[in-house]
Amino acid sequence: ASMFHIALYEPRIAPNTGNIIRLTANNGCHLHLIEPLGFELEDKQLRRAGLDYHDLTRVTRHADYEAFLRSADGLRILACTTRGDKH
Repeated sequence: ASMFHIALYEPRIAPNTGNIIRLTANNGCHLHLIEPLGFELEDKQLRRAGLDYHDLTRVTRHADYEAFLRSADGLRILACTTRGDKH
């Protein structure tokens, strides 16, 4: 079975990212964090929300979107945003 990959583009909110870490850990997904991050991975709120699951999930940090695209070569990408202007 193939693994789902979830990517967060320049995440800013530590607790939300922690919740996604917990989601990916519980579902066997691979999480990609595309920098810059709006927090440190050692952030107390991040740890409280999900970093205790960090060792149970695969997390890869990417320097920028281009670096993420290189690593995702061949993967189908579906994008979701709250900031788009097209429906």
